[in-house]
Amino acid sequence: MAEINFKLIKNPLSKENPITVQVLGICSALAVTAKLEPAVVMSISVTVVIIMANLIISLLRKTIPSRIRIIVQLVIVSLLVILVDQVLKAFVYDVSKQLSVFVGLIITNCIVMGRLEAFAMSNKPFDSMLDGLGNGLGYAIILIVVGFVRELFGSGTLWDYPVIPQAFYDMGYQNNSLMIMPPMALILVGLIIWIQRSRNKELCEK
Repeated sequence: MAEINFKLIKNPLSKENPITVQVLGICSALAVTAKLEPAVVMSISVTVVIIMANLIISLLRKTIPSRIRIIVQLVIVSLLVILVDQVLKAFVYDVSKQLSVFVGLIITNCIVMGRLEAFAMSNKPFDSMLDGLGNGLGYAIILIVVGFVRELFGSGTLWDYPVIPQAFYDMGYQNNSLMIMPPMALILVGLIIWIQRSRNKELCEK
């Protein structure tokens, strides 16, 4: 049992990554990764929602009529997203403004709904929580890597703190403004997918 539970966390980090393998939740990876801070906050928000939604749906799975299960899932996810949004506005208001509508769009995130339907509806609560944690972390890794690269080379900062020495700018170095444009997020995600598949030949068969 312990080995199975470990795989629930490990697999989404690599060969079952929700973004690079399953190509789910990619919209937010493109939209909120111009800076590292909103990417991290979005990652935490989605992870919390997946874990809690998986837990609740798993607890209720035997009482939910099949014909209305999607409606029930949407209602639960919506309530969780509202709670997360209010917490963000209360404690990190500036980041909440940067994320704008994308926090609300967690409701329609394919990763969240996909895990509810594919896993939580047919598995026990603890395993469902681990599945949510694994997929949330798999999602977070991609967002954080993309956000790190885009902010570093696009703005010369990390978490809004300057990290590139002024001497570099004095010698003619300039921030790459292309990095903070949405197309570069897609290119970076594509590069990550290419690197992952080149190192994992079995993924090329999927």
